[in-house]
Amino acid sequence: MKLTQTKSIKRQSGMTLLELTVVILVLLSLISILFIGARAWKKGADRAGCILNIRNFQQATRSYANMHELNPGDTCAALNTVIIGTGLFMEKAPTCPSAGTYSGTTAVLIPAVGTVALTCSLGTTTDAHAPAKTEEW
Repeated sequence: MKLTQTKSIKRQSGMTLLELTVVILVLLSLISILFIGARAWKKGADRAGCILNIRNFQQATRSYANMHELNPGDTCAALNTVIIGTGLFMEKAPTCPSAGTYSGTTAVLIPAVGTVALTCSLGTTTDAHAPAKTEEW
């Protein structure tokens, strides 16, 4: 005869509330890191798109000037109307992907080499929508 009674204890399989909480916190941390990275990628893509718009306008201005034998500093009445439009150098007016505004689309002077004809209002912010080097533009 046994002096103590032992009951067979059956353990239930599964996760405790603490384990579940840790798993949820880890997943939330990974998701937040993903969103931070996606936001940084979007800012970089917007900056690159803006710089491409500036470069395209610059190339269109240079092409127009070369075709009409204009020199840097020469005036051109309503430059944007002879560059931007259907069948012209640029089909539509450039727009900043980050909702900045461009100044210089109505420029009347052909810019000197190295001088940018178009500038973005976000060009002075921390994510600078301005090209780093324009010496050969």
